[in-house]
Amino acid sequence: MSARVGANGFEQPENFVFTPENEKKAEACIAKYPEGRQASAVLALLDLAQRQHDGWVPQAAIEHIAEMLDMAKIRVLEVASFYTMINLAPVGKFLVQVCGTTPCWLRGSDDVFAAITEELGVGVGETTQDGLFTIIEVECLGACVNAPMVQINDDYYEDLTKENFKDVLRALKNGDQPKIGSQSGRHTSEPSGGPTTLTAAGE
Repeated sequence: MSARVGANGFEQPENFVFTPENEKKAEACIAKYPEGRQASAVLALLDLAQRQHDGWVPQAAIEHIAEMLDMAKIRVLEVASFYTMINLAPVGKFLVQVCGTTPCWLRGSDDVFAAITEELGVGVGETTQDGLFTIIEVECLGACVNAPMVQINDDYYEDLTKENFKDVLRALKNGDQPKIGSQSGRHTSEPSGGPTTLTAAGE
């Protein structure tokens, strides 16, 4: 595929089209909305393009989606640039989204950031030299009860400490799949010390 250099210095593909499989998914998304309201599918199509294109949305994909939805390109770009879930630049194989909002901060998100710096040698907004990890800080990801937590690609890792998150990162570096969810053994969102009521038969 031919490429062009974007304003930020990384290569942009000259063109973009959905694969046949993703084309069908895109058409199914569009069909959910009444005639004249196809623009409502824009975020779904941006996500689909991102999954197809190594975790980020190139300019050519924005142009293609705008054409599919009969939208102005700038309107598609407005949506793409508003949501932190859409990446407009290349990212690593593992996009590490660290929640730094108050519940996670109170429960030790600073230790999570320290684990990243010590294990990977990068900070927020940086990508490791091997291209494996990109680190970003995000707002609440909705797992406050199991704070601190991190989202890596589509998976949540919760109840983190500096050491157990280093274990997660090491597993990913080694090509292994670390345990998803609570890293402390907590079951869903029960109290961190285990259930305290209705613990015996007949209660």
